[in-house]
Amino acid sequence: MSPDTAIDLGREAIVTMLKISAPVLIAGMAVGLLIGLLQALTQIQEQTISFVPKIIAMVLVLSFTLPWLIEEMVRYSQELISHIPDNL
Repeated sequence: MSPDTAIDLGREAIVTMLKISAPVLIAGMAVGLLIGLLQALTQIQEQTISFVPKIIAMVLVLSFTLPWLIEEMVRYSQELISHIPDNL
């Protein structure tokens, strides 16, 4: 396997990982920001208050995007496996 092929495979893996993880991470960050703003406005400084809403939001986003996530992982896996004979 040439170094260029290895770099391309690594880059594609990183891009796929970022695409798959982005919706859940963005939901967690958005809810965390809203809870943090609410805590700053009310001066409630309890760290555990933001944990449950973030988990709920992330599970909801994951459940809505799960078909797309699986489709992306299958597409990447099929592409990776189909290029094995080219790289030998």
